[in-house]
Amino acid sequence: MDTLVFDIETSNFFTDPEVGRDNYEALKISVVGVYSYNQDKYFCYEESEMEKLAELFKGDVRIVGFSSNRYDIPVLNLYFKKLKDRDQLNLWEKDRVDLLQEVELATGGRVSLSRLAEANLGEKKTGHGSEAIGLFKEGRIEELKTYCLKDVELTKRLYDLYINNKELLIPNKTTGGIDKISFGFGNPATPADGGTATLF
Repeated sequence: MDTLVFDIETSNFFTDPEVGRDNYEALKISVVGVYSYNQDKYFCYEESEMEKLAELFKGDVRIVGFSSNRYDIPVLNLYFKKLKDRDQLNLWEKDRVDLLQEVELATGGRVSLSRLAEANLGEKKTGHGSEAIGLFKEGRIEELKTYCLKDVELTKRLYDLYINNKELLIPNKTTGGIDKISFGFGNPATPADGGTATLF
């Protein structure tokens, strides 16, 4: 079984007038970044390459993301269902790990990818999700791909710590300190809880 760490970027968001709250069908994918453990390789696909991306996801895979149950999976699943002969590809049926949701379950609070990466890896995100939309609108696709794959890399490195050490350092918003949180692996892939996505 392969493990795929992924992140999607969209060219619009819920706050846009033409989209609206939780209107996943109106969201348009700009790029999708993926890391495959079996291939030890990063990939980045544009919206026109969803068939190639579906081929990567169709097998026996675990999918890993950050806020993926709230945002990435609902959006990508809708794209896959529109592809010819891909109606059986349902990401909700895959083995899934959403690192943000794991943190929420363990602490009761949320944390951004940037702050989590800084606490555990000593490195922040290179930008904000809203900037990715700007890159797309300006036609700076290669920069957008670099931004997306950096998020995938940070998520992958955090997942490595989560799996290998069974713990992560979590910034505490109340105290301003850092808490070491341990994770017990019953079934780390948890269902979506209906929360609203935010851009990190």
